[in-house]
Amino acid sequence: MIIRIAPEHPVSSSEVTPEWAYLNRRQWLGHTTVAASAVLGLGTTLPAQASTPGTRSLKASPSAVPGAMAMDKLTPLKDVTSYNNFYEFGMDKEDPAKRSSAFVTEPWTLRVEGLVGKPLTLGLDDVLRLAPLEERIYRMRCVEAWSMVIPWVGYSLSKLIERAQPLGSAKFVAFESAADPKTMPGVASSVIDWPYLEGLRLDEAMHPLTLLGLGLYGQTLPKQNGAPVRLVVPWKYGFKSAKSLVRIRLVEQQPPTAWGRAAPKEYGFYSNVNPEVDHPRWSQAKERRIGEDGLFAKPRKTLMFNGYANEVGQMYAGLDLRRFY
Repeated sequence: MIIRIAPEHPVSSSEVTPEWAYLNRRQWLGHTTVAASAVLGLGTTLPAQASTPGTRSLKASPSAVPGAMAMDKLTPLKDVTSYNNFYEFGMDKEDPAKRSSAFVTEPWTLRVEGLVGKPLTLGLDDVLRLAPLEERIYRMRCVEAWSMVIPWVGYSLSKLIERAQPLGSAKFVAFESAADPKTMPGVASSVIDWPYLEGLRLDEAMHPLTLLGLGLYGQTLPKQNGAPVRLVVPWKYGFKSAKSLVRIRLVEQQPPTAWGRAAPKEYGFYSNVNPEVDHPRWSQAKERRIGEDGLFAKPRKTLMFNGYANEVGQMYAGLDLRRFY
């Protein structure tokens, strides 16, 4: 049974101005209008983009959550939608865009269950209407030492969890992604034990920056980016942001995760972006920003918590971040 929930309430650069200068100026102007747009109820500050096949427009207001509107230059939409890790469609970065066309994202059902007072079974329209949509520009860092800056659309995951009325015994949140062997060819591989599983502590899941992602660049999510609903946790490595969610469970014990089971010495439960803790096979001290001056761009220093230390650092006070990597 689907529970219906009533709501709570092409970029072209100048031929004279270099693209990087144009984009930075555009984004600066956008940020100066955030407060006014939120007050006046205006839509997203981002300019129109060429539509990705299979997506539709989403209207969103700029977020007022501290840290949610990074001032970095945006990664071009063509890079965001063509260079991905989404192993359900294959191991290569180009596989998700090439092999996801048969994946069915509507109708969709998302269940919220476990240690909650009000389990939810939601259709996609219910999820879209549960809370006002916000535009959030997040830095995203991959464990493979590359990064992007993406304008997401969604709302804080806490809005959904609160609606399910978590019990006092709930300490963690477990996430399960779709795993359809008919439309997700990567599921035939043995790289991990499907379906894809992830998890957060409850306080991490309830943090205002943790986003229930429903779109990017003013559009619904493309299939290769985790359509129709995904997790976005900007201070953790990208694999923590589980895609194409079908189930969210509140639990008492730390839940298993896909990469934690597949390679526990390489992928810890916390997976906070930390330049001082190397992956066993490469350094995490620097990163390459995709779409930034090509392969010859100078690597940039990786920021602690991906630059969100002021917003999230207090959650890990006293925790040994080398042991709990």
